[in-house]
Amino acid sequence: MELVWPAAQYLPGYVNALQQNWSPDNLRPEVASEHLARIAQDPARFLAEQVDREAKGPPVVLPDGSTAPRLPGYVQWMWDGEFCGSIGFRWQPGTTELPPYCLGHIGYSVVPWKQQRGYATRALQLLLPQARTEGRAYVELTTQTDNIASQCVIEANGGEVVERFHKSHMHGGAESFRYRILFR
Repeated sequence: MELVWPAAQYLPGYVNALQQNWSPDNLRPEVASEHLARIAQDPARFLAEQVDREAKGPPVVLPDGSTAPRLPGYVQWMWDGEFCGSIGFRWQPGTTELPPYCLGHIGYSVVPWKQQRGYATRALQLLLPQARTEGRAYVELTTQTDNIASQCVIEANGGEVVERFHKSHMHGGAESFRYRILFR
């Protein structure tokens, strides 16, 4: 499994996953239909917006339906000969801190038919050197306390729990862990 930049040659696999009700956003399953609509309208624009280092894209829709300013960031796709999932990295310019509406620097999602193969662990492993080059001292990731698989992914990549907390109401209020991976 490798990470690839979103491109026209991979787009049919991404569309297929969306059509099978997979969502790149674990907190907003409706993102699948939103992405399908955007791809149908303008596939080239959709692909270009997956790499937005200057946060020029539209505001981000939060799980409660409110919106917040987009952060700089990018998405890469997991690929093993076919689409496997996505992993994204976002940051706030000039600081390692994130605004309260953003739970972590990195988020990932593997399609159900490719889970349990180590793909999320490998994707995070491949993304971390890229994140390091963005000048951060560390990255943070969050996962719910009952998501053992995601905890294993983060811990396999050096993540350590720095906080146990309840997500804000806008993120559903679930009890969660905040992990930190230091760049040394």
